[in-house]
Amino acid sequence: MSDAPVLRKIAPDVKLGEGTKVYDFTNLYGCEVGDGSKVGTFVEIQKGAKIGKNCKISSHSFICEGVTIEDNVFIGHNVTFINDMFPRATTADGGLQTEADWQCLPTVVKKGASIGSSVTLLAGVTVGENAIVGAGSMVTKDVPPNAIVAGNPAKVLRYL
Repeated sequence: MSDAPVLRKIAPDVKLGEGTKVYDFTNLYGCEVGDGSKVGTFVEIQKGAKIGKNCKISSHSFICEGVTIEDNVFIGHNVTFINDMFPRATTADGGLQTEADWQCLPTVVKKGASIGSSVTLLAGVTVGENAIVGAGSMVTKDVPPNAIVAGNPAKVLRYL
């Protein structure tokens, strides 16, 4: 077996709960991850993001600033959260934007929800408790509790 170094970046300001597992090739900074949660390979969790207890964050997912994921949530592979409805690289005068130049919209995934692989969630949405979002969906508006949604844009298919 190789003694190769683990390529994982967990900043000192990250709060990791008891029994939390973070796999290789991750980038976590300024975030919180609750007890018993698992963060897969190639995941980035940005500052201000909060992950609850007993969550599973699958590989290749991106959880940006402004995202709150409550307890017992499943996030599938390659899930992307968006926190800015009008992204731009530069300001009107051509300078690079800073944090002062945009508005971070909060997104919430409520307790027990499941987000399928390759889902994109636009800024400012709430996914209700125990809801299921089908793989490949684009979530553009709130998902009701206990709803099963899918599509682009995601629409309610039925309720649990």
